[in-house]
Amino acid sequence: MSVIIRKFTPDDLPVMFDLIMELAVYEKAPEQVTNTVEQMYIDGFGENPVYGAILAEVDGEVVGMSLYYYRYSTWKGKRLYLEDLVVREKMRGKGVGEKLLEGTFDIAKANNCTGLMWQVLDWNEPAINFYKKFGARFDAGWINVHIDY
Repeated sequence: MSVIIRKFTPDDLPVMFDLIMELAVYEKAPEQVTNTVEQMYIDGFGENPVYGAILAEVDGEVVGMSLYYYRYSTWKGKRLYLEDLVVREKMRGKGVGEKLLEGTFDIAKANNCTGLMWQVLDWNEPAINFYKKFGARFDAGWINVHIDY
């Protein structure tokens, strides 16, 4: 099986949104998705893009994505934040996620980031074990804080 990793285009937004919904269902929270394909276009390809993404393709079908953005740490400097790494359920365990994560590492390094950060749900053992293979460090003692508008 040949996996192609490539940068996303505006034409990919519907399938990316489908992947986002698949992830939301997996995380038991589809009702929390308020984003739209139209908003993703503005935010990814408008005057001031705020995110980037790479996609995994197998036989011309998009089977996964890594969506990221840049953030700044007063302690570490420029960092890449991995918002979501999603692989279609039927393709999990076949190396697609590994290629996407490595591609995301490459983007961080090419853009002089000091590291990569992301979150994982504490009950998502398959993802936690996947990230451990890469030597990921899991922080304790931090609480996520949100204000929604």
